[in-house]
Amino acid sequence: MTRREWLALISATPLLHAAPDAPAAPVAIAKCPTYDEDVTAKLSTLFDQLGGIGGLVRNKTVTVKVNMTGPPSQRLQGLALGRTHYVHPRVVGAVAQLLGKAGAKRINFVESAWATAGPLEDVMLDSGWNVRAILAAAPGVEFENTNGLGKGRQYARFKFPGTAYMYPEYVLNHAYHDTDVFVSLAKLKQHYDCGVTLSLKNCFGCVPASIYGDDAGIDEPNEKPTRGRSDVVHFGKRQPAKIAPPELHPGTSNTAGVRVSRVVADLAVVRPIHLAIIDGVDSMAGGEGPWIRGVRPVQPGVLIAGLNPVCTDAVSTAVMGFNPRAAKGQAPFYRNADNTLMLAEAHGVGTTDLKRIDVRGVGIAEAMFKYVG
Repeated sequence: MTRREWLALISATPLLHAAPDAPAAPVAIAKCPTYDEDVTAKLSTLFDQLGGIGGLVRNKTVTVKVNMTGPPSQRLQGLALGRTHYVHPRVVGAVAQLLGKAGAKRINFVESAWATAGPLEDVMLDSGWNVRAILAAAPGVEFENTNGLGKGRQYARFKFPGTAYMYPEYVLNHAYHDTDVFVSLAKLKQHYDCGVTLSLKNCFGCVPASIYGDDAGIDEPNEKPTRGRSDVVHFGKRQPAKIAPPELHPGTSNTAGVRVSRVVADLAVVRPIHLAIIDGVDSMAGGEGPWIRGVRPVQPGVLIAGLNPVCTDAVSTAVMGFNPRAAKGQAPFYRNADNTLMLAEAHGVGTTDLKRIDVRGVGIAEAMFKYVG
Protein backbone atom coordinates (compact mmCIF):
# COMPACT_ATOMS: atom_id res chain seq x y z
CA MET A 1 0.00 0.00 0.00
CA THR A 2 1.29 3.45 -0.91
CA ARG A 3 1.34 6.35 1.55
CA ARG A 4 -1.35 8.07 -0.54
CA GLU A 5 -3.63 5.03 -0.32
CA TRP A 6 -3.05 4.82 3.42
CA LEU A 7 -3.87 8.48 3.99
CA ALA A 8 -7.03 8.06 1.92
CA LEU A 9 -8.11 5.17 4.11
CA ILE A 10 -7.74 6.94 7.44
CA SER A 11 -9.21 10.19 6.09
CA ALA A 12 -12.31 8.66 4.51
CA THR A 13 -15.42 10.47 5.70
CA PRO A 14 -17.82 7.99 7.32
CA LEU A 15 -21.60 8.21 7.21
CA LEU A 16 -21.53 7.47 10.94
CA HIS A 17 -19.97 9.93 13.34
CA ALA A 18 -17.18 9.03 15.73
CA ALA A 19 -17.62 9.80 19.42
CA PRO A 20 -14.98 12.44 20.26
CA ASP A 21 -14.83 11.46 23.95
CA ALA A 22 -14.51 7.69 23.44
CA PRO A 23 -11.31 6.44 25.09
CA ALA A 24 -8.20 5.60 23.11
CA ALA A 25 -5.55 3.03 24.01
CA PRO A 26 -2.41 1.79 22.26
CA VAL A 27 -2.42 -1.18 19.88
CA ALA A 28 0.66 -3.22 18.94
CA ILE A 29 1.25 -5.15 15.72
CA ALA A 30 3.87 -7.79 14.94
CA LYS A 31 4.74 -9.63 11.77
CA CYS A 32 4.50 -13.41 12.24
CA PRO A 33 4.60 -15.19 8.87
CA THR A 34 3.87 -18.72 10.17
CA TYR A 35 3.02 -20.62 13.34
CA ASP A 36 6.51 -22.15 13.13
CA GLU A 37 7.79 -18.77 14.34
CA ASP A 38 8.26 -18.26 18.08
CA VAL A 39 4.69 -17.12 18.70
CA THR A 40 5.32 -16.76 22.42
CA ALA A 41 8.21 -14.35 21.82
CA LYS A 42 6.15 -12.35 19.32
CA LEU A 43 3.26 -11.98 21.76
CA SER A 44 5.63 -11.15 24.60
CA THR A 45 7.02 -8.27 22.56
CA LEU A 46 3.51 -7.03 21.81
CA PHE A 47 2.63 -7.07 25.51
CA ASP A 48 5.84 -5.22 26.35
CA GLN A 49 4.99 -2.60 23.73
CA LEU A 50 1.65 -2.11 25.49
CA GLY A 51 3.45 -1.47 28.77
CA GLY A 52 3.39 -5.05 30.08
CA ILE A 53 0.54 -7.17 31.42
CA GLY A 54 1.92 -7.93 34.89
CA GLY A 55 -0.02 -5.10 36.50
CA LEU A 56 -3.18 -6.31 34.80
CA VAL A 57 -3.05 -10.03 35.64
CA ARG A 58 -0.71 -10.60 38.60
CA ASN A 59 -2.44 -12.70 41.31
CA LYS A 60 -5.67 -12.46 39.34
CA THR A 61 -8.17 -14.85 37.81
CA VAL A 62 -8.04 -14.36 34.04
CA THR A 63 -10.81 -15.60 31.75
CA VAL A 64 -9.85 -15.96 28.08
CA LYS A 65 -12.66 -16.22 25.52
CA VAL A 66 -11.22 -18.14 22.56
CA ASN A 67 -12.78 -18.26 19.09
CA MET A 68 -13.84 -21.74 17.98
CA THR A 69 -16.65 -20.87 15.60
CA GLY A 70 -18.68 -23.78 14.27
CA PRO A 71 -18.27 -27.55 14.67
CA PRO A 72 -14.82 -29.19 14.44
CA SER A 73 -16.09 -31.34 11.59
CA GLN A 74 -16.37 -28.40 9.19
CA ARG A 75 -13.03 -27.58 7.59
CA LEU A 76 -11.93 -25.44 4.68
CA GLN A 77 -10.03 -27.39 2.03
CA GLY A 78 -9.06 -29.96 4.66
CA LEU A 79 -6.87 -27.46 6.51
CA ALA A 80 -6.38 -27.53 10.26
CA LEU A 81 -9.04 -25.42 11.99
CA GLY A 82 -6.45 -23.09 13.50
CA ARG A 83 -5.20 -22.18 10.05
CA THR A 84 -8.59 -20.88 8.93
CA HIS A 85 -11.36 -19.95 11.34
CA TYR A 86 -10.37 -21.09 14.86
CA VAL A 87 -7.67 -19.39 16.89
CA HIS A 88 -4.57 -21.52 16.56
CA PRO A 89 -3.71 -23.74 19.55
CA ARG A 90 -0.12 -22.46 19.47
CA VAL A 91 -1.43 -18.96 20.11
CA VAL A 92 -3.64 -20.28 22.91
CA GLY A 93 -0.64 -22.02 24.49
CA ALA A 94 1.50 -18.91 24.14
CA VAL A 95 -1.17 -16.77 25.82
CA ALA A 96 -1.37 -19.27 28.69
CA GLN A 97 2.40 -19.26 29.12
CA LEU A 98 2.68 -15.48 29.11
CA LEU A 99 -0.26 -15.01 31.49
CA GLY A 100 1.34 -17.49 33.86
CA LYS A 101 4.72 -15.80 33.56
CA ALA A 102 3.07 -12.45 34.34
CA GLY A 103 1.69 -13.89 37.57
CA ALA A 104 -1.91 -14.87 36.82
CA LYS A 105 -3.06 -17.29 39.53
CA ARG A 106 -5.86 -18.88 37.47
CA ILE A 107 -6.33 -18.96 33.69
CA ASN A 108 -9.74 -20.11 32.46
CA PHE A 109 -10.13 -20.67 28.71
CA VAL A 110 -13.81 -20.51 27.75
CA GLU A 111 -16.02 -20.82 24.69
CA SER A 112 -19.68 -21.59 24.03
CA ALA A 113 -18.93 -24.65 21.93
CA TRP A 114 -21.14 -25.31 18.92
CA ALA A 115 -24.27 -27.38 19.60
CA THR A 116 -23.14 -28.88 22.90
CA ALA A 117 -22.80 -28.05 26.57
CA GLY A 118 -20.32 -30.89 27.12
CA PRO A 119 -16.72 -30.42 28.29
CA LEU A 120 -14.77 -27.87 26.27
CA GLU A 121 -11.75 -30.17 26.41
CA ASP A 122 -13.66 -32.73 24.32
CA VAL A 123 -14.29 -30.16 21.60
CA MET A 124 -10.65 -29.11 21.68
CA LEU A 125 -9.56 -32.73 21.29
CA ASP A 126 -11.98 -33.18 18.39
CA SER A 127 -10.38 -30.09 16.87
CA GLY A 128 -6.93 -31.65 16.96
CA TRP A 129 -5.63 -29.55 19.85
CA ASN A 130 -3.02 -30.80 22.32
CA VAL A 131 -4.97 -30.10 25.48
CA ARG A 132 -2.20 -31.44 27.73
CA ALA A 133 0.27 -28.97 26.24
CA ILE A 134 -2.05 -26.05 26.99
CA LEU A 135 -2.62 -27.30 30.54
CA ALA A 136 1.14 -27.56 31.04
CA ALA A 137 1.83 -24.08 29.66
CA ALA A 138 1.16 -22.42 33.03
CA PRO A 139 -0.11 -23.22 36.52
CA GLY A 140 -3.85 -22.90 37.10
CA VAL A 141 -5.06 -23.48 33.52
CA GLU A 142 -8.70 -24.56 33.26
CA PHE A 143 -11.37 -24.91 30.57
CA GLU A 144 -15.12 -24.34 30.59
CA ASN A 145 -17.87 -24.61 28.00
CA THR A 146 -20.08 -21.58 28.59
CA ASN A 147 -22.93 -22.72 26.34
CA GLY A 148 -24.90 -23.58 29.48
CA LEU A 149 -24.63 -23.55 33.24
CA GLY A 150 -21.33 -25.40 33.08
CA LYS A 151 -19.47 -25.77 36.36
CA GLY A 152 -21.45 -23.04 38.10
CA ARG A 153 -24.51 -23.30 40.30
CA GLN A 154 -26.31 -20.35 38.75
CA TYR A 155 -26.07 -17.95 35.84
CA ALA A 156 -24.63 -14.46 36.20
CA ARG A 157 -26.68 -11.39 35.38
CA PHE A 158 -25.21 -8.42 33.53
CA LYS A 159 -27.58 -5.48 33.63
CA PHE A 160 -26.88 -2.77 31.09
CA PRO A 161 -26.07 0.55 32.86
CA GLY A 162 -28.24 2.81 30.74
CA THR A 163 -30.03 2.26 27.45
CA ALA A 164 -29.02 -0.95 25.72
CA TYR A 165 -29.50 -1.64 22.03
CA MET A 166 -31.07 -5.10 22.36
CA TYR A 167 -31.56 -6.60 25.82
CA PRO A 168 -31.73 -4.65 29.10
CA GLU A 169 -29.87 -7.47 30.83
CA TYR A 170 -27.73 -10.36 29.59
CA VAL A 171 -27.70 -13.70 31.42
CA LEU A 172 -24.39 -15.54 30.96
CA ASN A 173 -22.33 -18.38 32.37
CA HIS A 174 -20.75 -17.64 35.76
CA ALA A 175 -17.23 -17.66 34.26
CA TYR A 176 -17.77 -14.21 32.77
CA HIS A 177 -18.53 -12.86 36.24
CA ASP A 178 -16.18 -14.87 38.45
CA THR A 179 -13.04 -13.29 37.03
CA ASP A 180 -10.81 -10.30 37.57
CA VAL A 181 -9.59 -9.91 34.00
CA PHE A 182 -11.34 -10.71 30.73
CA VAL A 183 -9.38 -11.40 27.53
CA SER A 184 -10.82 -11.78 24.03
CA LEU A 185 -8.62 -14.03 21.88
CA ALA A 186 -9.99 -13.74 18.36
CA LYS A 187 -9.21 -14.45 14.72
CA LEU A 188 -8.61 -11.85 11.98
CA LYS A 189 -11.72 -12.58 9.90
CA GLN A 190 -14.58 -11.10 7.96
CA HIS A 191 -18.16 -11.97 8.92
CA TYR A 192 -21.06 -12.62 6.57
CA ASP A 193 -23.62 -10.74 8.68
CA CYS A 194 -21.51 -8.31 10.73
CA GLY A 195 -18.70 -7.33 8.38
CA VAL A 196 -15.78 -8.32 10.61
CA THR A 197 -15.40 -10.66 13.56
CA LEU A 198 -12.56 -9.59 15.82
CA SER A 199 -12.25 -9.11 19.58
CA LEU A 200 -15.72 -7.56 19.94
CA LYS A 201 -17.65 -10.01 17.78
CA ASN A 202 -15.75 -12.93 19.33
CA CYS A 203 -17.68 -12.22 22.52
CA PHE A 204 -21.01 -12.96 20.88
CA GLY A 205 -20.01 -16.50 21.83
CA CYS A 206 -20.49 -15.57 25.50
CA VAL A 207 -24.26 -15.80 24.96
CA PRO A 208 -25.36 -19.30 26.04
CA ALA A 209 -27.50 -21.38 23.68
CA SER A 210 -29.18 -22.84 26.76
CA ILE A 211 -31.02 -19.50 27.13
CA TYR A 212 -30.70 -17.75 23.75
CA GLY A 213 -30.58 -20.81 21.48
CA ASP A 214 -33.12 -22.09 18.97
CA ASP A 215 -33.95 -25.01 21.28
CA ALA A 216 -33.72 -23.06 24.53
CA GLY A 217 -36.52 -23.71 26.99
CA ILE A 218 -39.46 -21.35 27.11
CA ASP A 219 -39.55 -21.03 30.88
CA GLU A 220 -36.20 -22.55 31.88
CA PRO A 221 -32.81 -22.98 30.19
CA ASN A 222 -32.16 -26.10 28.16
CA GLU A 223 -28.91 -27.47 29.56
CA LYS A 224 -28.45 -29.80 26.58
CA PRO A 225 -28.64 -27.39 23.63
CA THR A 226 -28.02 -28.82 20.17
CA ARG A 227 -28.62 -25.78 17.99
CA GLY A 228 -27.38 -22.23 17.43
CA ARG A 229 -28.92 -18.85 18.29
CA SER A 230 -30.50 -17.89 14.97
CA ASP A 231 -34.17 -17.85 15.95
CA VAL A 232 -33.67 -15.79 19.12
CA VAL A 233 -30.79 -13.42 18.44
CA HIS A 234 -30.18 -13.33 14.69
CA PHE A 235 -33.78 -13.10 13.45
CA GLY A 236 -36.01 -12.40 16.46
CA LYS A 237 -38.42 -15.27 15.79
CA ARG A 238 -38.78 -15.92 19.54
CA GLN A 239 -37.60 -14.53 22.86
CA PRO A 240 -34.98 -16.13 25.11
CA ALA A 241 -35.89 -18.44 27.99
CA LYS A 242 -37.73 -16.49 30.67
CA ILE A 243 -34.72 -16.54 32.98
CA ALA A 244 -33.56 -13.65 30.76
CA PRO A 245 -35.59 -10.53 29.89
CA PRO A 246 -37.01 -10.16 26.37
CA GLU A 247 -35.54 -7.73 23.88
CA LEU A 248 -36.37 -4.06 24.27
CA HIS A 249 -37.82 -3.48 20.80
CA PRO A 250 -39.31 -6.73 19.44
CA GLY A 251 -40.31 -6.63 15.80
CA THR A 252 -38.10 -3.67 14.94
CA SER A 253 -35.70 -5.72 12.83
CA ASN A 254 -35.28 -9.33 11.74
CA THR A 255 -31.89 -8.70 10.10
CA ALA A 256 -28.93 -10.52 11.64
CA GLY A 257 -26.46 -7.78 10.71
CA VAL A 258 -28.54 -5.28 12.68
CA ARG A 259 -29.40 -7.44 15.67
CA VAL A 260 -26.16 -9.32 16.28
CA SER A 261 -24.07 -6.15 15.94
CA ARG A 262 -26.13 -4.53 18.66
CA VAL A 263 -25.85 -7.48 21.02
CA VAL A 264 -22.08 -7.44 20.53
CA ALA A 265 -21.88 -3.71 21.28
CA ASP A 266 -24.00 -4.19 24.41
CA LEU A 267 -21.79 -7.05 25.61
CA ALA A 268 -18.71 -4.84 25.31
CA VAL A 269 -20.26 -2.62 28.00
CA VAL A 270 -21.64 -5.22 30.43
CA ARG A 271 -18.64 -7.57 30.12
CA PRO A 272 -15.68 -5.23 29.44
CA ILE A 273 -12.66 -6.61 27.60
CA HIS A 274 -9.37 -5.76 29.31
CA LEU A 275 -7.02 -7.27 26.73
CA ALA A 276 -7.74 -8.00 23.05
CA ILE A 277 -5.52 -10.39 21.07
CA ILE A 278 -6.00 -11.08 17.35
CA ASP A 279 -4.53 -14.14 15.64
CA GLY A 280 -3.92 -13.08 12.05
CA VAL A 281 -1.09 -15.43 11.16
CA ASP A 282 -3.36 -17.63 9.02
CA SER A 283 -7.07 -17.03 8.54
CA MET A 284 -9.81 -16.99 5.91
CA ALA A 285 -11.30 -14.20 3.81
CA GLY A 286 -14.91 -13.75 2.79
CA GLY A 287 -16.64 -14.91 5.97
CA GLU A 288 -16.36 -16.41 9.42
CA GLY A 289 -16.38 -20.12 8.58
CA PRO A 290 -16.28 -22.74 5.80
CA TRP A 291 -20.09 -22.79 5.60
CA ILE A 292 -19.97 -19.37 3.91
CA ARG A 293 -19.82 -19.70 0.12
CA GLY A 294 -16.70 -18.32 -1.51
CA VAL A 295 -14.42 -18.16 1.55
CA ARG A 296 -10.75 -18.79 0.95
CA PRO A 297 -7.67 -19.34 3.12
CA VAL A 298 -5.32 -16.37 3.56
CA GLN A 299 -2.00 -15.80 5.30
CA PRO A 300 -1.89 -12.21 6.62
CA GLY A 301 1.10 -13.06 8.83
CA VAL A 302 0.30 -10.75 11.75
CA LEU A 303 -0.45 -10.77 15.48
CA ILE A 304 -2.23 -7.79 17.04
CA ALA A 305 -2.90 -6.88 20.67
CA GLY A 306 -4.43 -3.93 22.48
CA LEU A 307 -5.87 -2.78 25.79
CA ASN A 308 -9.13 -1.50 24.30
CA PRO A 309 -11.24 -3.77 22.06
CA VAL A 310 -12.65 -1.02 19.85
CA CYS A 311 -9.20 0.46 19.23
CA THR A 312 -7.78 -3.02 18.60
CA ASP A 313 -10.57 -3.91 16.20
CA ALA A 314 -10.26 -0.58 14.39
CA VAL A 315 -6.57 -1.20 13.76
CA SER A 316 -7.25 -4.83 12.82
CA THR A 317 -9.96 -3.78 10.37
CA ALA A 318 -7.51 -1.34 8.77
CA VAL A 319 -4.88 -4.10 8.56
CA MET A 320 -7.47 -6.08 6.56
CA GLY A 321 -7.63 -3.16 4.13
CA PHE A 322 -10.98 -1.73 5.27
CA ASN A 323 -12.09 1.59 6.75
CA PRO A 324 -13.02 0.85 10.39
CA ARG A 325 -15.49 3.75 10.34
CA ALA A 326 -17.33 2.63 7.21
CA ALA A 327 -21.12 2.81 7.23
CA LYS A 328 -23.70 0.17 6.38
CA GLY A 329 -23.40 -0.87 2.75
CA GLN A 330 -19.72 0.04 2.56
CA ALA A 331 -16.99 -2.62 2.66
CA PRO A 332 -16.83 -4.68 4.79
CA PHE A 333 -20.30 -3.94 6.21
CA TYR A 334 -22.45 -5.36 3.43
CA ARG A 335 -25.93 -7.02 3.60
CA ASN A 336 -27.44 -4.40 5.92
CA ALA A 337 -24.72 -4.96 8.51
CA ASP A 338 -24.31 -2.14 10.98
CA ASN A 339 -20.77 -1.27 11.98
CA THR A 340 -20.32 -2.99 15.34
CA LEU A 341 -17.22 -0.93 16.08
CA MET A 342 -19.12 2.33 15.68
CA LEU A 343 -22.01 1.01 17.77
CA ALA A 344 -19.59 0.14 20.57
CA GLU A 345 -17.94 3.53 20.20
CA ALA A 346 -21.33 5.22 20.61
CA HIS A 347 -21.66 3.28 23.88
CA GLY A 348 -18.40 4.93 24.97
CA VAL A 349 -16.28 1.76 24.85
CA GLY A 350 -13.46 3.06 22.65
CA THR A 351 -12.56 5.08 19.58
CA THR A 352 -12.49 3.93 15.96
CA ASP A 353 -10.50 7.01 14.91
CA LEU A 354 -7.14 5.71 13.72
CA LYS A 355 -5.63 9.18 14.11
CA ARG A 356 -6.19 8.95 17.87
CA ILE A 357 -4.78 5.42 18.31
CA ASP A 358 -1.10 4.97 19.15
CA VAL A 359 0.00 2.06 16.94
CA ARG A 360 3.21 0.44 18.18
CA GLY A 361 5.54 -2.13 16.66
CA VAL A 362 4.85 -2.58 12.96
CA GLY A 363 2.76 0.16 11.32
CA ILE A 364 -0.64 -0.48 9.76
CA ALA A 365 0.57 0.23 6.22
CA GLU A 366 3.44 -2.23 6.59
CA ALA A 367 1.24 -4.91 8.14
CA MET A 368 -1.69 -4.51 5.75
CA PHE A 369 -3.05 -7.58 4.00
CA LYS A 370 -6.06 -6.72 1.83
CA TYR A 371 -8.87 -9.23 2.25
CA VAL A 372 -10.63 -7.91 -0.88
CA GLY A 373 -9.04 -6.94 -4.17
